[in-house]
Amino acid sequence: MSARIIVIGEALVEIMRPAGGGPLDHEGIFQGPYPSGAPAIFAVAAARLGMQVGFIGCVGKDAFGRLMQNRLRNEGVDISMLQIRADYATGAAFIAYAPDGNREFVFHLRHSAAGALEADQLSPDDFIGVDWLHISGSFLALSDKTRSACQRALDYTLAAGGKLSFDPNLRSELMPAEEAKIAFAPFLQACHLFLPTAPEALALAGTSDEDSAAKALLMDKGRLVIFKRGAYGCTIYSHNKRVDMPGYTVEEVDPTGAGDCFNAACVLGLAEGWSLERIARFSNAAGALAVTKQGPMEGAPTPAEVEKLINRSEQAS
Repeated sequence: MSARIIVIGEALVEIMRPAGGGPLDHEGIFQGPYPSGAPAIFAVAAARLGMQVGFIGCVGKDAFGRLMQNRLRNEGVDISMLQIRADYATGAAFIAYAPDGNREFVFHLRHSAAGALEADQLSPDDFIGVDWLHISGSFLALSDKTRSACQRALDYTLAAGGKLSFDPNLRSELMPAEEAKIAFAPFLQACHLFLPTAPEALALAGTSDEDSAAKALLMDKGRLVIFKRGAYGCTIYSHNKRVDMPGYTVEEVDPTGAGDCFNAACVLGLAEGWSLERIARFSNAAGALAVTKQGPMEGAPTPAEVEKLINRSEQAS
């Protein structure tokens, strides 16, 4: 039976500048809305990889909320735990891409439906049989309400025998890194799989050395820490092993969602009991395929597509 995953976090629409469309403080055109939000992208990616996925979040009773509901439902994600609020608008993010690949964000999240998730509506019955809970730091950064809901979900998950996958997803637009260290601490302490980028790991560990950061973040022998390096691949740290795996060369169309697809592939590999090397290869390929299509969720691959890229790359080398 496939792993059962519960994802809690923001569901939002993304409205973006086309390539070369200019910064957000200039007039110009946009594309979208696209269904988005790091946890929602993770949920779709995990579903496409064959896992059973339930999503906990909150959207408004509006057109953008219907867009999110329809997309998640059509991808096979269970949205029975999704909360719908008529008194809040669905969250939105406006994004522009700089020539160097960096992104500029304007978020409407903290005061949107995404930040209004009610912890009291979560039930321990919803977590029976859960294998993994996935949380993104961007959701923890929204409000006291979202942190309370995540803590409630974590408590129910651990009581049911599940594990926590945690992506810090630091966003200075939502919360400065020093504040994030404090807000994230209970979840970092409890997680079984930690999925930062290398710069995020250095910031959270308070060091400039990657190996020292990994050692500090491992905390105990049962945890994996995986540094995501984008096109350069990843590094997996366990208590007794380091695995460095190069990335895959693809034509990048839209980088949004690559890390979330990578994260979902890591959880799949752990659920299936794969070796660290296989997890690294598969996750790198999943993340690479995510950037090949326009739209945050569009490039989320199936297992067959991931294996095809791996095999093609091995034959070419």
